[in-house]
Amino acid sequence: MSKLLKPALAAIAVVVAITATAFGLYGTGSFGRNGGDCGDVGTGDLARLARGEVAAFEVANSPDKAGFARELAFDGPDGARRSVADFRGRAVLLNLWATWCEPCKREMPALDKLQAELGGPRFEVVAVNVDTRNLDRPKAWLEDTGIRSLAYFSDKQAKIFQTLRRAGLAEGMPTTLLFDAHGCRLGRVSGPAEWASPEGLALVRAALPPAS
Repeated sequence: MSKLLKPALAAIAVVVAITATAFGLYGTGSFGRNGGDCGDVGTGDLARLARGEVAAFEVANSPDKAGFARELAFDGPDGARRSVADFRGRAVLLNLWATWCEPCKREMPALDKLQAELGGPRFEVVAVNVDTRNLDRPKAWLEDTGIRSLAYFSDKQAKIFQTLRRAGLAEGMPTTLLFDAHGCRLGRVSGPAEWASPEGLALVRAALPPAS
């Protein structure tokens, strides 16, 4: 073998090894968004649908690490610890809100209508209250406001907000993230949005898994 050929073959071997490693990471679930699980929803379609009342929706352009949906934990209506990953099989609109956040409260009726319209075996609005004081206030406010379709989720230590902030996905309140049925993050909105608008409904419908 010539002296010139050996370096060339070595370089090819390095490229093949890097490619195989990258394929392994994305193909076996080392990242949340991979070709096998996270290719069902076209981000291009979502970008085109991010207009009007949901024009602030930012489509995710990088993969999430595996287990990120499991890191987003909170208490369910029965007090049991849950996470976004527990909703696998359903698209999820995760919303963080608090009674001290006026934009959050203005947005809540739209989220309630969205759940009433699309909630079921293929979709769930998971509105997580992050009040850390006066813990009887959130449920009372929801009842007084006539919010009936949303289940009550909470994180009394607001750790879920800190998790999102460390990931660069939350700056303030409300914060809303859309996940597909595999728990892969599709995008987010910082601030309130009219989720029950025609634009909001169209955006969420694009994230739903196929009907069985």
